[in-house]
Amino acid sequence: MPSPSDDRRSSSGDRPAARRSEGSSRIDGSRRRSSASSRARRREGARDERLKVRRRRTLLIVGGLVLVVVAAVAWIGVRAFLAKGELEAAVPLAQTVREQVVADDPGAAGKTARELAAHARAAAGLTSDPIWRAAEIVPWVGPNLTAVRELAGATEDVAVGAITPLVNLAGSLRPELFKPVDGAVPLQPIVDAQEDVRKADDALEGAAERVRTIDEGSLISQVRGAVDQLRPVLTETADTVDAARRAIDLMPAMLGADGPRTYLVMFQNPAEPRASGGNPGALALIGTDGGRITLLQQASTADFPRFPEPVLPLASDTAGIYGNITGRWLQNVTLTPRFQESAQLASEMWLERFGTRVDGVLSIDPVALGYLLDATGPIALATGDELTSANAAALLLNEVYIRYPAGPDQDAFFAAASGAVFDRIASGNFDPTAFIGALAKAGSERRVLIWNADETEQALLDGTTLTDLLPTAAQAPNAFGVYINDATGSKMGYYLDVQTAVGSAQCGSDGKLLGLRLTLTNTAPADAATTLNDYITGQGQYGVPKGSFRFRVIVYAPPGSMPGGVERDGAVLPSQPATDGEFPITQFAIELAPGESTTVDLGVTAYDASGTPEVVATPKVHLSETQQASINCEFALQ
Repeated sequence: MPSPSDDRRSSSGDRPAARRSEGSSRIDGSRRRSSASSRARRREGARDERLKVRRRRTLLIVGGLVLVVVAAVAWIGVRAFLAKGELEAAVPLAQTVREQVVADDPGAAGKTARELAAHARAAAGLTSDPIWRAAEIVPWVGPNLTAVRELAGATEDVAVGAITPLVNLAGSLRPELFKPVDGAVPLQPIVDAQEDVRKADDALEGAAERVRTIDEGSLISQVRGAVDQLRPVLTETADTVDAARRAIDLMPAMLGADGPRTYLVMFQNPAEPRASGGNPGALALIGTDGGRITLLQQASTADFPRFPEPVLPLASDTAGIYGNITGRWLQNVTLTPRFQESAQLASEMWLERFGTRVDGVLSIDPVALGYLLDATGPIALATGDELTSANAAALLLNEVYIRYPAGPDQDAFFAAASGAVFDRIASGNFDPTAFIGALAKAGSERRVLIWNADETEQALLDGTTLTDLLPTAAQAPNAFGVYINDATGSKMGYYLDVQTAVGSAQCGSDGKLLGLRLTLTNTAPADAATTLNDYITGQGQYGVPKGSFRFRVIVYAPPGSMPGGVERDGAVLPSQPATDGEFPITQFAIELAPGESTTVDLGVTAYDASGTPEVVATPKVHLSETQQASINCEFALQ
């Protein structure tokens, strides 16, 4: 066995080794810690480097994006500046084209039109590239860029699609070509012009629609100002060319390009007012064939019987509002403002009386005849009178009744006057430019109305002021129709003065209150009962004192609206509500003594009204502009 000393030696001999082992462990641990720290530092360094790389990449990306944005803004700014210059260059050229066309210089107008089109194309191209379009999605900026693009595009539409074809026509479709030659209007130039006018009309309507749809809510003042300046010009021009297109499409057929036609012409007399104008006391039958117009026959209401029943089934609303007399007496067919129904009734009455089925009915009144006399010049009548634009209305609507108290003598005078005017026009002895202007003025005042038996031809007039007295579809949401029917059996309508005023007020969130104010005056002299003859005063046969004037007023309100109250001089006025198709209507009677004036207020709540209220009315002898009235939510509510 080992001795204790061996154990001690062994034990003591092992201690240095243990110390060496401990030291080695400490060194190894230190080395390990140092290695771990080094690795950590390396990892941190690598991580820092990666962060630096990522930051550099981020900065490069952000910097690149900034450069792209700056470049895009600069690109858009430069192109906007260039487009502005192109549009500014185009504006005076448009005026130059107009002047050259008026001066009858189609060659110069064509050259200028091509320059105008080049500037307009350039402006449209500068504002429609992908970068510009992409920027349109940016809030605030985008709507302005869109508006500028639409303005430039509309200008291009007009310059290329409208002005160019219209200038092409300048040398071939002059107003003189509408004058009869040897009694016939040349039709081929009109037919040849149809395609170019259609192109121009389509282009203008497209341009007007582009500008109409621009939302001005977030536009800067400069862009909004440009929209506000261009929108009414485009709308007015588009309406004018649209009217020309309809006329040029319709005229050849109505003038007998495809064979003979016959038309009944009604001369409505506003001295005895009816809703669509007046009593159609004088009539004429005209024929057209190959552009030649012939006066075939003349008649008056005295030539027609009182039919025992309406000659055609009446619309239920017409019968309920105006009575079946609308279809039994020729002088009452115009009680309704729906001239299409009036014309068909008159056409059927002519057929039953004279056996001729007409291809259409035209209506005109003596005031419009006076406008035409601006183009024809004074016309000498067999009676020794001279018919002029200044005296036509007074002579035909008042003086004739003073001079000729008997109906047959009046009819003879009307026949002579209308025949003389017809002969002058058929001869081509008139100023064509003034003649077209006179027709346009009469049409805008609803003094010229047309109905064609051919539905396709009549469709060409849909939406115009030539079809009836109702507000057009565009007018209807904001318009009152104000129509007057005589209830005196007289010619006192010559002395009726009607002033109109309209206004609106927002009363609640659902609808808008539209207010109508009528100021009605009997301008007859105080001694009218003794100084005016019985034919003018009506002889008191319907219980109306001589010199007084009784009439019914029928007010058509916007479709879907709700009529409110009616007041006369601040007191409740009895009235009768009804509907005519989509129109709510209100009727009431008024009687005025000579010199008496009265004010009628009427209010309706309209749910689709958004524009300025307006008035469409029976074309009276004397017209006045509708005024703006200041109303509140208590208007006509008693």
